[in-house]
Amino acid sequence: MDKKKFNLWNRIAALAALLISAFTYLSTIEPSASFWDCGEFIASSYKLEVGHPPGNPVFQLFARIFTLFGDNMHAAILVNAMSAVCSALTIMFLYLTIVFFAKRLAAKDENGNYGLGSSIAIIGSGLVGALAYCFSDTFWFSAVEGEVYAMSSLFTAMVFWAMTKWYEQADGPYANRWIVLISFLMGLSIGVHLLNLLTIPALVFMFYYKQKENSHFSAIDLIKVFLISVVILALILFVIIPYLPKLAAYTDLLFVNVFNLPYNSGAAFFLLAVFILCFWGLFASLKKGKVFLNTLMLCLTTIIIGFSIFSIDIIRSCAKTPTNEYQPDNAFTLVRYLSREQYGTTPLVYGQYYGAPYDIFVPKYWAPLNGKYVHVDGPMDVKYSSSGKMLFPRMYSSDQRHIQFYETYTGGKGKAVEGSRYKKPTMGANLAYFFDYQMNWMYWRYFMWNFVGRQNEIHSPSPGELFYGNWESGIGFIDHLRLGDQSDAPAILSENKGKNHYYFLPLLLGLLGLFYQATKDKRGFWLVSLLFFMTGIAIVMYLNQTPFQVRERDYAYAGSFYAFCIWIGFAVMAIHSALNDIAKGKRTVAIAAVSTAACLAVPALMASENWDDHDRSNRSTAVEMAKNYLNSVGENGILITHGDNDTFPLWYAPGG
Repeated sequence: MDKKKFNLWNRIAALAALLISAFTYLSTIEPSASFWDCGEFIASSYKLEVGHPPGNPVFQLFARIFTLFGDNMHAAILVNAMSAVCSALTIMFLYLTIVFFAKRLAAKDENGNYGLGSSIAIIGSGLVGALAYCFSDTFWFSAVEGEVYAMSSLFTAMVFWAMTKWYEQADGPYANRWIVLISFLMGLSIGVHLLNLLTIPALVFMFYYKQKENSHFSAIDLIKVFLISVVILALILFVIIPYLPKLAAYTDLLFVNVFNLPYNSGAAFFLLAVFILCFWGLFASLKKGKVFLNTLMLCLTTIIIGFSIFSIDIIRSCAKTPTNEYQPDNAFTLVRYLSREQYGTTPLVYGQYYGAPYDIFVPKYWAPLNGKYVHVDGPMDVKYSSSGKMLFPRMYSSDQRHIQFYETYTGGKGKAVEGSRYKKPTMGANLAYFFDYQMNWMYWRYFMWNFVGRQNEIHSPSPGELFYGNWESGIGFIDHLRLGDQSDAPAILSENKGKNHYYFLPLLLGLLGLFYQATKDKRGFWLVSLLFFMTGIAIVMYLNQTPFQVRERDYAYAGSFYAFCIWIGFAVMAIHSALNDIAKGKRTVAIAAVSTAACLAVPALMASENWDDHDRSNRSTAVEMAKNYLNSVGENGILITHGDNDTFPLWYAPGG
């Protein structure tokens, strides 16, 4: 098949993936607000209000555009439709990404074209992997509600796909435009969710591999590249995001307290000065012919342009919108808003254990008062004793329920610490909690939900519960060994719509594709593996989750499930290659068609199993509950709520 025909059929298949996923999600979206943050996001987007820290202005702006096509009674379904469209586009970009890697696994003829059999296998790989993700449990859940994770997934997919386009065009004169686009998307994605930034290491490696396309490199070289990628990620996460607003805040302090100018005048001047410096750097590097420096300046400028959209939070807060959480109407409050100050800090590499002794102190804040910034007392904070700190602290929460859970791992053993009633856990107990709870229960369980099967959709906050929230394959003797005999379980369990069985088939296809890519394309395998690690296991380590989470957290790891579906797609290539070897190159077209059809049966199974519990087209529980709350009080009554599900639907209900 020549390139022109291949590209035509490739586009048709990409469009098919888009349309199938769009039909699926638009058919199953919830017509009103869902539980958790959805009610707040829909209500705050409709009026461009200020939601909870750290905000998501990009999501809000796009959601507001979608709500322009209807009145307030249709705001929820329009925002939910936006999530469905974003998710369908994600599936299309995943298809294109799989095809990029699959082409590296297929042989070309002397004219540089793929044979018809290879072309079918390549396109089939893209469809199988993309549709497996389309019908996966976690992604489908986020695709049909007004949350940020659908749009965040789209940014991740676009960024990774854009890097493959750069790779294909790197030798052309305008290839660096893809790098600039990626930088702009990175900057914008901060205004949706930070998860997108975790693709940076994989992107850096793809850049390095292209530079060394025909060269060998050592393990030391790979370590250096990985460290460079971590530095780039750290610069964005820990320098640009926190310190640009801080510098703007202290410039505002100068303008307000010294120059007697209005609030935010200094912040506006700082932002203008930053853009002037960036554009000066652009023109200077262009004039001197410094291509690398010019590209670097373009990337920095576009990241800052994307990130600067957070200024909308100050603008809308100054407008005194009805929902104005944290009221970030000045630069200093915006800094605290963006830093998620109200949620506290989580130790990562070095920090306290759950019983660490501490001293209380009261930090000072700059706050607006009578046209000036004045030093005021902030909320009380604690400083932990060095004797109560340890490396890689996983058990750190001082909540009494959490401590009791931690002690099941320590058994009360450890090193006594002066001033504490609890012993410092050993590193063995610390790692046992990490691997058993944080990795196994809070990650691998979700992974198995998506690629093996799910027991039910009943939330289970801690491991050890045999009847709720486990993974379940549908293969009797395996499930019996793990969960015991549940043949006499009540109907609420045995007939639960969330009981979805895939019989290990998606997992087996993924492992087959993984091993095939590892043997045929080590560089491509490393790129997908890095994406899988950074959007899965690395997030587990970063979140450092405490016991008894109030909801299932699988949505945070959707990126790693995205990466695994790339390997599911490669199963078509693996089966096609194996059968071709057996047939000695004969009937390669028929083999490719059979391989694709056989593997497509797996996404079809996932769709069949998942449709009933992911179809929210007739659900309105959250809004009905909120309206009942509101109808229960008289005129000018006061409702005291606690928690997201008691609160956010109430914010949405009056308008929806």
